[in-house]
Amino acid sequence: MKVLLVQAPSVESASSERVYPIGIVLLGTHLSRAGYQVALFDMNIEADAYGALKAKLLAEQPDVVGLSLRNIDPLANKTASLIPPFVVTVRMVRAVLPGTPIIAGGAGFSLFPERIMRELPEIRYGLKGEAEGSFPRLLEDLERPGKIPGLCYREHDRMVINPVVPDSSFEDYLVPDRDLLPPVLYRGINKYAPAFGVETKRGCPLRCAYCVYPQLQGKISRCRKPAEVVDEMEMLQARYGLRDFHFNDPVVNLPGGHLEEICEEILKRGLHLTWTGFFREDVMDPEKVRLYEKSGCSCFSFSPDGLCQSSLEVLQKNLKVSDILRVAELTAQTDAVVVYHFLTNVPGENAETIRQGKALIDQLYDIHALKKNLGAMVLNNIRIMPGTPIEAIARMQGEIDTDTDLLYPVYYNPQKHRTLRYELDTYQMTKNVFMWQGVEA
Repeated sequence: MKVLLVQAPSVESASSERVYPIGIVLLGTHLSRAGYQVALFDMNIEADAYGALKAKLLAEQPDVVGLSLRNIDPLANKTASLIPPFVVTVRMVRAVLPGTPIIAGGAGFSLFPERIMRELPEIRYGLKGEAEGSFPRLLEDLERPGKIPGLCYREHDRMVINPVVPDSSFEDYLVPDRDLLPPVLYRGINKYAPAFGVETKRGCPLRCAYCVYPQLQGKISRCRKPAEVVDEMEMLQARYGLRDFHFNDPVVNLPGGHLEEICEEILKRGLHLTWTGFFREDVMDPEKVRLYEKSGCSCFSFSPDGLCQSSLEVLQKNLKVSDILRVAELTAQTDAVVVYHFLTNVPGENAETIRQGKALIDQLYDIHALKKNLGAMVLNNIRIMPGTPIEAIARMQGEIDTDTDLLYPVYYNPQKHRTLRYELDTYQMTKNVFMWQGVEA
């Protein structure tokens, strides 16, 4: 049986920062090991995505097409949706290969499996959650698949979504076979973000009020063996010439000790590479920061989200403002770039929280003034995701109701401070530009 795995459009435009689609490559690796003939195709790197998809379908003539919907929209306050291009992709497959079963999955699909399958009868089956184990099992018998975890299917007039069970403990992680999708296609594709990701764990024990990572990956961290993570990085450098990586973890430095072992292994082997990731603030200390930088960390990304203590609390960050300032002091002494992500107009926003937010912005720029290594301060409104505490707050406050369609971009942004993001962005951007240009405000 031949299976074609397609990465559906997951960025807004060809000029967006794109990533190597490790999800379908890992899935393809599992399918190949199970004895299936596998081909992969990423629409995001094609100048004519649909024309190239049509040509690939005709050339491969697969027995099954798997479609991955990684993102439902580009976030970052944008109102663009990635659902329309996904719908077109599904319909293109059906039009070109009318009798070929379509199986959908991916993180974006997993947030709205019932809704997407109801609107797209062309999809034969869906797979919610991790599919490394469930997809090969499904292909064993498409007519009678049985009780496969995460399987989505139609039964008469109703949709059935089987309970999700994590496929992997990560103790026996199967390294993705990058030969299935040559990394050379992605070399130099981005201006800022590393295109190549490495998984060191899945799952997140944090309870941030807006986040869906615990829904998608579970609430318990499942970690790979540190030496095996570095084995993979060393192989990618030797075989493909890759040296810049992003750790795809929800939080790279939790649980404690795991990242440190990876860094020590990188140093022990004398590897010359760079890496980035999203860090948790309150577990950082001087020794860890030195270890991270020495082993190749080129960018510390933080997402404290709250610009003041009350915002941190409503967002359920379990952080203090002092944690943010302390980690700024630590990373301001490095040669790495530092990026902060914050959310604006959060529940409870008022004149005093806005004043405190500006004060925090001032403090962060003052701390980074000497090294000038504050690369960016990213300000967003909260994208309301289903099943999160922010959704419940928005419904209680009347910001959304039963008719609100969360499949498409909906942001928590009450009227009273609706333009606050622009005000704060102007405020911090002036500081950022002046810092890099050496101009006094």
